[in-house]
Amino acid sequence: MSDLDNPPLDPDARWPEGLSIRARTPADAPAIAALHNLPGYRYGTLRTPHHTPEEIRKGIENTSSNSFSLVAELDGRIVGDCGLTRFANHRRAHAGSIGMGVHDAYQGRGIGSAMIGEVLAVADRWLNLKRVELTVYTDNEPALALYRKFGFEVEGHLKTFGFRDGQFVDAYTMARIKT
Repeated sequence: MSDLDNPPLDPDARWPEGLSIRARTPADAPAIAALHNLPGYRYGTLRTPHHTPEEIRKGIENTSSNSFSLVAELDGRIVGDCGLTRFANHRRAHAGSIGMGVHDAYQGRGIGSAMIGEVLAVADRWLNLKRVELTVYTDNEPALALYRKFGFEVEGHLKTFGFRDGQFVDAYTMARIKT
């Protein structure tokens, strides 16, 4: 599938040549498991090592109706994934949370920008979310720059937020408020 078959939801968005972003399917489980098990990908997330395709497939099949799970595909290879979850609580129905990651060998090519742009288009153009939030490790400078580019601001500093590769690491909570 080409980007012409599945164009960005935002008509002003520009994706890298040949990139396609689409919904995850159970058939993607082996490629997503391989992506999640990459050391660089895993280092920027809360994921632990050694995920299996079966675990990923079950997660895809049991995705909540409040969630949108996308993959970025380039040259027939899944090179990133991104998810948006709208909060189900009535008092937080105006808000959602995102998480994402890009293949170690494909970082810095605009794939992260394309994916976050697409999930924000879902949030803005289809769900009317006022607030989109995320958590990011304080030492993940590329991700911080990406999120700031899309209007996210740091709202809080979480000390010893996660345990990664033998040590505790801090994270920021960030949010983008649609005005």
